[in-house]
Amino acid sequence: MIGRRHAELIRQRADCVLAAIVDPAPAAADYARTLDAPPFASLGEVLADAALDGVVLATPNQLHAAQALECIAARVPVLVEKPIADTVDAAQMLCAAADAAGVPVLVGHHRRHGAIIAKAVEIIAAGTLGRVVAVVGTALFYKPESEGYFDEAWRRERGGGPILINMIHEIDNLRALCGEIVAVQAFASNATRRFAVEDTAAIALRFADGALGTFMLSDTAASDRSWEHTSGEDARYRKAHTDADDCYLIAGTHGSLAVPTMRIERYGDARHRSWHEPFVKSTAPLDVVDPLARQLAHFCDVIRRRATPLVSARDGLRNLEIVAAIGEAARSGGVVSTTTSPEKNAQAS
Repeated sequence: MIGRRHAELIRQRADCVLAAIVDPAPAAADYARTLDAPPFASLGEVLADAALDGVVLATPNQLHAAQALECIAARVPVLVEKPIADTVDAAQMLCAAADAAGVPVLVGHHRRHGAIIAKAVEIIAAGTLGRVVAVVGTALFYKPESEGYFDEAWRRERGGGPILINMIHEIDNLRALCGEIVAVQAFASNATRRFAVEDTAAIALRFADGALGTFMLSDTAASDRSWEHTSGEDARYRKAHTDADDCYLIAGTHGSLAVPTMRIERYGDARHRSWHEPFVKSTAPLDVVDPLARQLAHFCDVIRRRATPLVSARDGLRNLEIVAAIGEAARSGGVVSTTTSPEKNAQAS
């Protein structure tokens, strides 16, 4: 699905050409011909036979690292869909190879290219909130059994739950907004679906500058307090009401910011801050953009060496390390430092 979206976006741009589609499935060749793109059965074949400026890897997670390494060996810049790899070890190997070869790797955490995160980063960096002290986030949604989502056995086993599938998106967002995460603690539960993997998790986060955060995550909660539902960036997720909701609240010493509505509450006089004082309320304006389209434009600039990756291979590795730490904290019941890899073999998806 995401591969087709990338292909459509490439064809819509005047400054790049869809040079090939790689997929071993017979139906993929027919699809490639409808787009006037030569079909190839393997990545090695296209790297050997075609003059490529860049590659987008929208493949199964367990193939990301090996295929990115093929591109790096061929000295072709690559956009790797998230997660960067399925294990921390594999991600570390990929990062080392990219650094050694000087080949740029962009990781497909596409939310970072949207107007919402960009504006929120701008507001926080400007000091509007003062010093950030607290972050509250939610990703509460319901994955339906009726649509066959859980027919895949791996989604019912360890590594198939929302901590490793969904939380990696949130970690990338929170790192962009509030800085590095240095320690985590978590509770996880499988009490609703009774699968071997969690369906719900409560997570505590400590940021490098001393700010603390909490995050409530569940794929069995009848709620739309998630990025997909509140941001409106993906038309597949339909809102059931007209009131604007938020999934993050970032609070500082001078004010707070609700995301994605961009509602700001700030004391009118910084000299008289008190819980008895009223706030001046405003909403920061946003442009409407397609994060995936903006990500592709950025990748074109990366290929031309006009920009460095907004979400680098090292960022992708860091996100994976923190998600692995959350999984380890949920299993151990303790605080897990994210300054060292807590579980190098944690599976991600």
